[in-house]
Amino acid sequence: MRCIADKGLDPHFNLAAEEFLLTRCTGPVFRLWRNSPSIIIGKNQNAAAEINAKFVHEHNIPVVRRLTGGGAVFHDLGNINFTFVDAKVPGEDTSAMFARFTAPIIQALKKLGIDASLQGRNDLLIDGRKFSGNAICVHKERVLQHGTLMFSASISDLSGALNARPEKFIGKSVQSNRSRVTNISEHLPEPMDIERFMDFIFSEISDGTASDFTEDEVAAITALRDEKYATQGWNWGTSPKYTYSNSVKLPSGLVEIFLNVEKGIIRECRICGDYFFTAPISELEELLVGTLNRYDDIFAAVSTVDIDSYISGMTPEIFTDLIQTSSHPQD
Repeated sequence: MRCIADKGLDPHFNLAAEEFLLTRCTGPVFRLWRNSPSIIIGKNQNAAAEINAKFVHEHNIPVVRRLTGGGAVFHDLGNINFTFVDAKVPGEDTSAMFARFTAPIIQALKKLGIDASLQGRNDLLIDGRKFSGNAICVHKERVLQHGTLMFSASISDLSGALNARPEKFIGKSVQSNRSRVTNISEHLPEPMDIERFMDFIFSEISDGTASDFTEDEVAAITALRDEKYATQGWNWGTSPKYTYSNSVKLPSGLVEIFLNVEKGIIRECRICGDYFFTAPISELEELLVGTLNRYDDIFAAVSTVDIDSYISGMTPEIFTDLIQTSSHPQD
């Protein structure tokens, strides 16, 4: 088995590498890797519905779509990712795949004195609290499974970045499940830093042998990153069609906004309310049509006009928050 201890932290490159290993390589692979702070969303998710847009904007957190399904996750340097790529076993269903590929991780954790277990179909838990979510993609006769290992992840950043209200959005996107989570470091009998933990996991699964990407492989992965995983079209434009509505009360009156969004682009916009104005609201509605439904793009668009003339008391910040602000759903 080829074993890769990847030191690169670029989430766009790392997600491109996953596709490369699945679709362009042969033989079994084990990979251990980390991302700099980023939100990684499932292939079929609506990016706008999964994130706290203002938090993401203020902290300059990239949103990257992966090739596997499942829910949105927040990655930082306290989170470790593991990947297995292997041949598909005839007749094996996804539950069996999850069991097969998480077994070596569970076994390694038990050697450290941690009683981890696979619960449900694809989550790893300690004392009923989740520390690992896993997802699968099948390509021809090969299967890739990757998962998270929360070692010392920032729980507050995780909650802030994914602080979304999916009930505001109506569509066919898959909504993320929010679960009680924990860090592995909290359950270790003896303290251990993340580098030592990663070395332990890698040595347990790889027998100490390591393989780096070749120059040709790095070039191919970089091209895939630039052409796909670093593009707005992949990360935002593949979001399903959905509608969105929200409202805000200003001193000048109530403002309500309704959007139809397709492939991440605002296709229709309607703004209603009993606010005061000096310019026709249709001009502002027309300005937003064709804009990518992302915090930076909306803010840039409305900053080019005197928005107070369309809605008295409105500012670009308030208006962008009106479209982008979400809150965490109740458990």
